[in-house]
Amino acid sequence: MMQSRHRSLIEAITNIVVGYLLAIITQIIVFPRFVLQATLGENLAIGMIFVGLSLLRSYALPGFLCALYKKGTSRSWF
Repeated sequence: MMQSRHRSLIEAITNIVVGYLLAIITQIIVFPRFVLQATLGENLAIGMIFVGLSLLRSYALPGFLCALYKKGTSRSWF
């Protein structure tokens, strides 16, 4: 059964928000262990960069793999 566009949108937004919060919490815990000092604002900005990269990867990777598959590669990715 296919998801509705509305449900897909809610899922995507939830995924982004959870990923962002997880990135911030992880940075706040991990950075001090590596003697990296970052303000809350810097942590928020770094988290946004990671979220942006994650969105780009989530968008580009399936297309890349599909293109490889369509080229007739002998490898099975799935």
